[in-house]
Amino acid sequence: MEVKRDILWRVYLAFILIVVFSITILGRAFYIQQFQGKHWIAEANQQMERFVETDAERGTIYSEDGAMLSTSIPYFDIYIDFAADGLRAKSGERFKNNVDSLSIGLANLFQDMTSQEYKTLLQNGYRKKNRYYLLKKNISFQQYKTLRSLPLVRQGKDKSGFIAEVKDKRLNPFVLLANRTIGLSREYVDSDGKVKNTNVGLEKTYDSLLRGETGKKLMRKVAAGVFMPVDGTEIEPQNGKDVVTTLDVNIQDIAENALLKVMQENECTNGTCLVMEVKTGKIKAIANLGRRPDGSYWEDLNYALRASEPGSVFKLATMLSLLEDKYITLDQHVNLEGGAWRYMTRTVYDSEEHGKHDVTVKQAFDASSNVGMAKLVTAHYSKNPNQFVSHLKKLRFDKYSGIDLLGETTPVVKKPKDRTWSGTTLPWMSFGYEVLVSPLQSLMLYNAVANDGKMMKPYLVNSIQENGQVIKQNEPEVLEESICSQETLKQLQSCLRSVCATPGGTGYKLFLGTPYEVAGKTGTSQVANGNRGYADHIHQSSFAGYFPARDPKYSVIVVVVNKPFASKYYGAAIAGPVFKEIADKLYALNADEDKSNESFRVTRMKKDSSNYLYAGQAEDLRLIMDAVQMKYKDSVKKDEWSRMYAVNYQPVMSGQAVSRKEMPDVRGMGLKDAIYLLENMQLKVNVQGRGKVSTQTILPGTPITKGQAVTIGLN
Repeated sequence: MEVKRDILWRVYLAFILIVVFSITILGRAFYIQQFQGKHWIAEANQQMERFVETDAERGTIYSEDGAMLSTSIPYFDIYIDFAADGLRAKSGERFKNNVDSLSIGLANLFQDMTSQEYKTLLQNGYRKKNRYYLLKKNISFQQYKTLRSLPLVRQGKDKSGFIAEVKDKRLNPFVLLANRTIGLSREYVDSDGKVKNTNVGLEKTYDSLLRGETGKKLMRKVAAGVFMPVDGTEIEPQNGKDVVTTLDVNIQDIAENALLKVMQENECTNGTCLVMEVKTGKIKAIANLGRRPDGSYWEDLNYALRASEPGSVFKLATMLSLLEDKYITLDQHVNLEGGAWRYMTRTVYDSEEHGKHDVTVKQAFDASSNVGMAKLVTAHYSKNPNQFVSHLKKLRFDKYSGIDLLGETTPVVKKPKDRTWSGTTLPWMSFGYEVLVSPLQSLMLYNAVANDGKMMKPYLVNSIQENGQVIKQNEPEVLEESICSQETLKQLQSCLRSVCATPGGTGYKLFLGTPYEVAGKTGTSQVANGNRGYADHIHQSSFAGYFPARDPKYSVIVVVVNKPFASKYYGAAIAGPVFKEIADKLYALNADEDKSNESFRVTRMKKDSSNYLYAGQAEDLRLIMDAVQMKYKDSVKKDEWSRMYAVNYQPVMSGQAVSRKEMPDVRGMGLKDAIYLLENMQLKVNVQGRGKVSTQTILPGTPITKGQAVTIGLN
């Protein structure tokens, strides 16, 4: 009896526990359904559907003359929804009837698999009912156009299941030209080892305007980890705005090539060159080149904005201070001590031994004497160094330039109360040491002297545009109405002309015989190499000035850091030739405007029928000829590409066969056609100049390999 009672008690207890547990579950279910239902339904929907941001089309960066410096080209990812209703209707009749011809079309278009391999791929996807199958990534717009014309695909998304996802690829058509200033996206590896991208230059400075506003689209889960877009749910993105810069492609090309040539010849470490429009402060060119480990050069850092010891180009500021305070006259004499002067515990040396002693102040400036500048500044400012420093501050050497470009490093102008100020700081400042200023800041001073004393704010962007309409216009801005008195200004202008026109001037030999007058200053300084100090004898060569001297149009500065122990490093030998080549070519371009110089003329190329050569897609050439109603002979059959040339002054269009194994002839093509053709052949394309293609570094018919580099020159 006791055993039976014990068993029944246990059964009752188990039953009660089961009832309580069941009631708890039912109660919890009721609570979730009645009070938390909406929350969990939303959570479930979020796992099945989610909104994904879609990037807007990024704005284009233009040069002042309308050339595209940075733009976006559409690329497409192609997906197939094998479960699309239209594709599976009538037991898949549409798919079965078109799979053979579609496979052949895909094989001919992409040339990466045979038609049979494509057919097997499509049939497997159809059998498995893949909802969002990735067929191809990053196909070009031309390939996408061809794809849309293939069997089945041309019947539309609902019937074919083909889905195209568009995305943009940023492209600089001019490749090296002003690459760092424009600032295309750069890849880097973060602390987690992930590859990421970051913008620099104008792309970063104006990123908020260029990138536009992102849109959204609803994506629905169709399989584990696979989502596809839901039609009709897109919130369209707002495209980015366009940026029109002050850069001139011709001037930029001239500056870039002149700098590159000198740096290659002398194996220089890095260099920069800036061209500014005197009256406005517009930056017309900004070249920055750094030497890579393989010996080639690339626009790696914006050296134009990096502060360093400027060297002798800084002597213009020293002369301005002395003349403005009326401590000296240009005819006053100074003893150069033969080129070496002992002051306190240090010795001031001129850049080369010259043995000169008694000279005028103007002659000391012509010869770029460190001793002369140091002695004059010490004699007149040692009791009140703040007076000298105040001149440098008025010239804005202690401030950022204010250019509309991120990345300026902090300038340094020492003050007597600074801990780093010593008894020799003042004389060394007089010839460009113990101060840190950027090449752009130095150029602002020379440009102000050229502009009758008015210092302009440098700027790189003319306007912001949206759909071709200007929404913001930048105008020239005056930073200082007058950097000095007119009397001082005339003397400074005379000194800069004398450097380039007087036999004793450091720029005399460089500009001897030029048909225009230059005003400028050479500079040579040693550069510290980290903990090694000046032991490696690394020199910085510079030249700053403007031209034509009597009616300045452009001001230019060139700063080049030479390799250690370089045999040639003086400013007139390294930076000077870059300045001269730029000045020569810009003067030639503007020679027609310079009516005062009858001895200089430009011989212009005459029109010649041999220049009559055009190439491109046959359909495009026919469209143009028909539009202008010009008669022509057409011998093109099935060739997609053709060439048009003149025979007895009659336009003739002939076919151009293209093989993927041989270099095609792209001469006569526009940039768009040439890049499309060559990149589809998986060649790496470098572009120089603008216009249509006139030269190519790989001759037509030469065997080519995947990834091979080719440079095309535009006329």
